Amino acid sequence: MYNKSTVDRLIGIIEGNNGIGDKEKLSNLVQKEFCLVKDRKVFANDDFAIRFSKSEHKRMSNTVLSLSALQKYDNKPFFVCIVAPTTNYLLLANTTFLKKISHSSQELRVDNIKGSFNGNDIVLDFQGIENDPRNFQSLFAYHEGFSFQDNLERLVESTNGIVGRVQKFCVTPNAKTTILNSVSRASAFLASSYYNDLRNDLDARVAKVQGEIAIAAFIDNVNVRGRVIEYLITDNGSTLKDQIIKALRNNEPLPKFKTDDKLGDYAKEYPAFSTETDIKTKVLFLDGNPKAYNIDKLLEFLAIEKSVYMIYLLGIGDNGEIIARLCSIYDTRLIKNTNVIHHWAGRNSRGVAQFIGTGLVQILLEKDETDVSEKLAIPYLENLIER
Repeated sequence: MYNKSTVDRLIGIIEGNNGIGDKEKLSNLVQKEFCLVKDRKVFANDDFAIRFSKSEHKRMSNTVLSLSALQKYDNKPFFVCIVAPTTNYLLLANTTFLKKISHSSQELRVDNIKGSFNGNDIVLDFQGIENDPRNFQSLFAYHEGFSFQDNLERLVESTNGIVGRVQKFCVTPNAKTTILNSVSRASAFLASSYYNDLRNDLDARVAKVQGEIAIAAFIDNVNVRGRVIEYLITDNGSTLKDQIIKALRNNEPLPKFKTDDKLGDYAKEYPAFSTETDIKTKVLFLDGNPKAYNIDKLLEFLAIEKSVYMIYLLGIGDNGEIIARLCSIYDTRLIKNTNVIHHWAGRNSRGVAQFIGTGLVQILLEKDETDVSEKLAIPYLENLIER
């Protein structure tokens, strides 16, 4: 979660001490001001973590921190403060903003977190947004859409050239035709009675756990929050679900559980359609840009005859009220508020897409309707295929 007032105070102190030229003095000032706890090289509290480094320039080759140490702080803004002779530079350095792991990373794997990152491994530009204090809030909203595991898999591939779990989907001419036809399939599904059946099914599932969803909305970790709500909606009744409900109601620690890393969260078959629905939760009073989908997984699914991919948006207000919208992935508003994250794309991947949170809020607060435009959707798909 991003505490804007606290981070703005931090920025003011860092910039107000430009020219201090001494990282120890600056770190002591910041530690006292925010009651930070020092853990080896990192100072942290509930709102942020920060590492101070000495350098002559903003772009430095110094080793910053181990990846395993960063993991402990990756659910809050993690800053690197570079103390140069005349200027103090502040960079956001969560895992989303790392290009690779540089130091002692030969043994890095998804099941073996090794190595450290250097200052020059931190991206200075993310999706055309400068890594600068003016943009920290919007940048962190992107980061919250990804889990540490998402970033770990990308960093392993970019660091060691290891092939990722999801391979770049080979789009044959026949597959391309089926993928492009998914736009007209989506329109046909929206016009059918099956759309209402799927919508009513999901709405009924939400109604059964509405109180628990309202409680889960206040879980700080956006990825845990999403997984909990997804599980509450899609599970058909299990001991684990009962344990989650009990923990939420009694404000107890959640049991450990894992959701499948699939394209959609809820599958349902109809005579003419094979649907996958991804459940996306948007807490209306919090910033955040949720991860949309892995592009190769999406294309592989859309290359199947009868495939229809839907998004079930769940908006939660500050009083626990819930707004739900079931829309096509080709909803014109959704396409306009979807970004392809460029630095995720590699030799073996087309990368991932991410929804812009403000666009999701727009859909949730507008009239309950979804509109598909082939003029917008077909070029969008062609662009994904050509990546």
